Amino acid sequence: MMFKKILLHSIIAGVLSSIAALIYYRIYFFATEADFSKVLTTPKIIGVNILICLLAAPLYWALIKWLKNGEIIFNFIFSILSFACVIIPISSTLPLDIEFPELFPGLAVPMVFFPALAWYTVKPLFRIKVYKRIADK
Repeated sequence: MMFKKILLHSIIAGVLSSIAALIYYRIYFFATEADFSKVLTTPKIIGVNILICLLAAPLYWALIKWLKNGEIIFNFIFSILSFACVIIPISSTLPLDIEFPELFPGLAVPMVFFPALAWYTVKPLFRIKVYKRIADK
């Protein structure tokens, strides 16, 4: 029951972060007229956002199940990993036919934080009584 709730949380967070990323992608395109559709497609954006949130679910479940402060530790790990992943868009090499490659980090770096932001945003809707276990001791 608890894992199903966490899995639903991760799916909704993945969908929410995908929607936010696609909206940001369109806004960025209209603001800069830089087209990165050859390297950053809609299916890739959706897939990566949902995958990250789905991978977060078992980690979250394991941490809250086995550690007293599992939720805090998960939040710390998720945030740190998000910051560490900033290096991916900064260090990526784009094809030579892409115009304005220097604008790519401006598009992709904020998107790195969307899964964590969506996770934390919908978290109150899926509050699990972890603290009840602590209070019982």
